[in-house]
Amino acid sequence: MAVQWSGLTPATFIQLDRQSPDALGSQLQNALRTAVREGRLRTGERLPSSRRLAVDLGVSRGLVQATYEQLEAEGYLRAVGGSATRVAFSPQAAVVTPPKRTPAARMEIDFAPGRPDLNSFPARDWLWACGEAARTAAARDLGYGDPQGSIRLREVIASYLQRVRGAFAGADDVVICNGFTQGAVLTLAALRAAGATSVAVEDPGHLDMPVLVRRAGLNPVFIPVDDRGLVVDDLARTKATAVIVTPAHQAPTGVVLTPDRRLALLQWAEQVNGVVIEDDYDSEFRYDKQSVGSLQGLAADRVVSIGSVSKSLAPAIRLGWVLVPRHLRARIAEDKRRSDRGSPTLDQLALARLMESGRFDRHLRRMRGVYAARRNELVEAIGQHAPDLVLTGLAAGFHAIAQLPEGANEVEIVDAAAQRSVGLQGLGRYRSPNSEGPPGIVFGFGDVNQDAIRRGIAAIGDLLRQG
Repeated sequence: MAVQWSGLTPATFIQLDRQSPDALGSQLQNALRTAVREGRLRTGERLPSSRRLAVDLGVSRGLVQATYEQLEAEGYLRAVGGSATRVAFSPQAAVVTPPKRTPAARMEIDFAPGRPDLNSFPARDWLWACGEAARTAAARDLGYGDPQGSIRLREVIASYLQRVRGAFAGADDVVICNGFTQGAVLTLAALRAAGATSVAVEDPGHLDMPVLVRRAGLNPVFIPVDDRGLVVDDLARTKATAVIVTPAHQAPTGVVLTPDRRLALLQWAEQVNGVVIEDDYDSEFRYDKQSVGSLQGLAADRVVSIGSVSKSLAPAIRLGWVLVPRHLRARIAEDKRRSDRGSPTLDQLALARLMESGRFDRHLRRMRGVYAARRNELVEAIGQHAPDLVLTGLAAGFHAIAQLPEGANEVEIVDAAAQRSVGLQGLGRYRSPNSEGPPGIVFGFGDVNQDAIRRGIAAIGDLLRQG
């Protein structure tokens, strides 16, 4: 499909050789024919005006007009009075058959976890913040800048996390990154450079964690999670010197790491001279009581805390942060510089302005109400259509676990639900290959409205009851 340029048409790459015995008009005709045949100029695409192309090539306008007329006669171009000259037909487009793609099955109602309500993105506030960032940015802000990130955003992030997460950090302790994944990659690379060989991950846990660990050249060690969180005693029996945890709302079980386990985990890190990587992914959304404070606030020299705005605003913003212990800061900042020269500065300034203005907190307060209502809707719908099921992990975030009875086949339930255009995920897909555990269904409700929750559970209620 041809691009429909609005405004000024981009220049067309054409070179004329004034030392060649061929006339300039012949060279121009051949160059345009070749561009059409090779598909560089596609059917329906607009060419530059004869005046514009003549100026670009340093030739007369009459020569360009004669070329266009000749190629129009040959069927390559078409001209309509009052409109631009366009490519009429591209032989390349006629012979190239695009590869067939099998579209992924699209669920009418998808309970996929980990997705915020994308329809509720505060577009007006973000546009305002972008405008403020562009209006107030200094000339130096438009350069490459500090690879750790904009000092303004780092100051705001440090202050914000101290206030709402109980973190212990200043601007120098913050490295701005492009979301959790990049923050984890930078941290794992720094640990490997410092001599680490094995990193523990939760089991069940986030699907990407073992992959990220392996790609960093490290060995993932799977540690079980029970109803009190990560089993620290099992961790202590391994050779791992680092661990990735989700203490505020374990992914995917939703349990909160208990106070005694939190202290035991930090004691383990001290004993093995290790590091705890805290994935603080959805701590903003808690419903039963005040949010659990960050582990980083208890041991800033042992905990790397990684957060982002992917759940609070939208994944497309691609901004996050790493609270870094001093002994890892220089390495992580240098790796960030080498990887991409720093995250987009204007976006950083916009996020800083959004947070400073109070609009970020206002959005979070509104979304807590939205997610709480959807959470309650899920509980009521399950209670109506599958009253024997127990829902857990409801204290925070926007996903919950429906615990299936022993012996239930969660894979069959997921497949049968897909036949009814309801997307589900089984708890088993989050486990390591060699581990076992009770069956369950992970219900994400962040990007599913209340009406869809009611309809979705009603559509699969018999499957859940049979399970």
